[in-house]
Amino acid sequence: MKLFVNLLLEWQDGTDIARIERLLWIDPSYTDVAIIELLNPKALPTWQKCKDLEEALETQRAHALEIDPYASLLKPEDTIPEKHRERRDQAWDIIAPLVEDKDERIFFSHGRGALLNAWVEKTGCTKMTLYKYLRRYWQGGQTRNALLPLFSKCGAPGKERQSHGKKRGRPNKISQVTQMPVGVNVDDKIREKFSRGIRQFYENAQGRTLQDAFQRTLEKSFHKGYTLSPDGVLIPCLPPAHELPTFGQFRYWYEKERDITHALTSREGKRRYNLRHREVLGDSTQMAFGPGSIYQIDATIGDIYLVSSLDRTRIIGRPVIYVLIDVFSRMITGLSVTLEGPSWLGAMQALENAAVDKVEFCQEYGVEITEEDWPCHHLSEVIIADRGELEGYNADNLVKALNVTVSNTPPYRADWKGIIERNFRLSNDKVIHWTPGAVYKPRERGENDYRLDAVLDLHQFRKLMILAILDHNKEHRMDWYRMDEFMIQEHVEPYPLDLWNWGIRNRAGHLRIKSRDILRLNLLPSEQASVTYRGIRFQGLFYSCDLALREQWFVRARERSSWKIDVAYDPRSLTDIYLRLDGGQRLERCQLIDAEHTFRGRDLYETLDYLETRKQQKELSRSRKQQSSAALNAQMEQIINEGKEQTSTALEQVTGQSKRSRIKGIRPNRQEERDMEREAQAWKLGEKLLPDHSGKVIPLIVPTEASAPEPSKDAEESQQEVSAAEPIAHQEDSTHVSQSQLIEKLHKLRPKMWSDDE
Repeated sequence: MKLFVNLLLEWQDGTDIARIERLLWIDPSYTDVAIIELLNPKALPTWQKCKDLEEALETQRAHALEIDPYASLLKPEDTIPEKHRERRDQAWDIIAPLVEDKDERIFFSHGRGALLNAWVEKTGCTKMTLYKYLRRYWQGGQTRNALLPLFSKCGAPGKERQSHGKKRGRPNKISQVTQMPVGVNVDDKIREKFSRGIRQFYENAQGRTLQDAFQRTLEKSFHKGYTLSPDGVLIPCLPPAHELPTFGQFRYWYEKERDITHALTSREGKRRYNLRHREVLGDSTQMAFGPGSIYQIDATIGDIYLVSSLDRTRIIGRPVIYVLIDVFSRMITGLSVTLEGPSWLGAMQALENAAVDKVEFCQEYGVEITEEDWPCHHLSEVIIADRGELEGYNADNLVKALNVTVSNTPPYRADWKGIIERNFRLSNDKVIHWTPGAVYKPRERGENDYRLDAVLDLHQFRKLMILAILDHNKEHRMDWYRMDEFMIQEHVEPYPLDLWNWGIRNRAGHLRIKSRDILRLNLLPSEQASVTYRGIRFQGLFYSCDLALREQWFVRARERSSWKIDVAYDPRSLTDIYLRLDGGQRLERCQLIDAEHTFRGRDLYETLDYLETRKQQKELSRSRKQQSSAALNAQMEQIINEGKEQTSTALEQVTGQSKRSRIKGIRPNRQEERDMEREAQAWKLGEKLLPDHSGKVIPLIVPTEASAPEPSKDAEESQQEVSAAEPIAHQEDSTHVSQSQLIEKLHKLRPKMWSDDE
């Protein structure tokens, strides 16, 4: 191996300390070479034979180093501080004549001393300084920058200062005046108190300042005792300030020893740290290989108030905006503007819009475009959402039937889908904030209410968003977009539409196309319904379809039992529900039966609200029913007890009557009771009702003169018997004669009266 100047040789002599030498000079005959040890602070040049060094390299007793430890000194001039350059140039002016004239005497020990002595007399510099400059020049690679001051090595970096009984650090203001050391040195005990105070008062969610944490640390760990205030509170007694550590010392040791990740996480929480303070080393674009690889979807509440299209004097609030954006090209592929809260319904409409023909969609709002202006009518391979609407059973159909993978970000990690989050901000800055009715910062007292400025209805706002999306796709230049080598070669401009078209030509195969009906069927939310003999029962309503009638589902449900089926429904109308057949590739529409005509065209939530109200009313009626049952039971109990008492009294008055005789007389007793009921309940026209002595109303028959018959002798006698019985009834009533006895007397008189009438 050939030798050359500044070559570094490391000797393999078996010692623990490496011995590295630098070649300083080779004589023209290639016989001798001057070398110097690199790590020896007192090293001077020595001479070796060239052949000995070459032999050592060949036998591997030494090997050449490729990396020079002094290579960091070779840096541009504009990166070197001016004061450092001044010191370097000053040292160089002193030794430059010694090293630039290539006088080999400087490398020989017997001639170097005389040469340096003469130079000391000429420059006035000490011999020790000359040796220091020459040694740094030779060991540092024989360049001018080898003389740069090594301030980074000053002060024992990385080692803690020892006090040795003196106050370390900058003198206190009082010390500068009194010339007396003031303050304390921070030792291990004080540092432990600092650490404990930091953990207890600063690195937590309370949000104290470092100054406040320092004060609390002094009160907690540096007090000498307590005093008792008049109201019984213990107040810590602190030593004089010059006997306490300063806030500067507290801050110094905190910043020296702190773990910044742990500190930010402790003060702001893991969620806020990940969102605002974590390192950002990746790029979302790298996740997508081409158009349709990944869509990001998210919703936001528009910062604008709208008016009703039916009555423009009515303010209807703020719309909910859903947007789908292609990660590869930043192309906005789907839009939904509704009044529904952030829900599956809004996400469903945005996904459906991503797959429809945009020319027809824009024509609905009076915007004329061509296919080339917005060539997006597809679903993607992957959709990234935020654990909201696209998590759960509704999103399963995207995976199973439509072959779209759904990936949800962790909670509170909006930065994982920062592309669409940033797009919302661009939409607000470009469109919404300049529109009447836009939401501004909180109103101050006396300012106009921006809600009263609303002028756009929902249809007009959708048109405004369509125009903004078209402008974004065609004119939003992304100079920060990281082009790959193939894009650079083809001079692709960083516009979403240009990137989309380039990706379609060069990286196709990721987009999905489905018919509109199948897409809508698999986007509609699903739930289970029951097949019963009354129909397909869903949300308390009953449906029927041709398939169920052909296959006699309802007859089978009545013969056997009901069973469950999966149905899809549109929450905006309960008139129809849909059966998914053949794995979601075919549908069967079910309609409300005629008995449920009240709910046709009704909203799901309106119907559920009505049914829930009925349940609540039923629950509230429990008190009424219970109270009514209690009243009925009490009245029944009273009547039953009254009957028991009267029957018991009657049985006590009748003696010698056996049980058999009572049972044997049921038929005649029934006949007698029926006859009496017929008489009492018979309709008698022309009679007047008069109250009797007990307050009861009794009929009084008033015959006419023409039709009144002459009373017979037997009738007169019967009437006299009845009249004679009246005083007895009054007498018995006055002595509380039971009602059963009166009835018995009337029974005995009735046959005779009937015979007289005949």
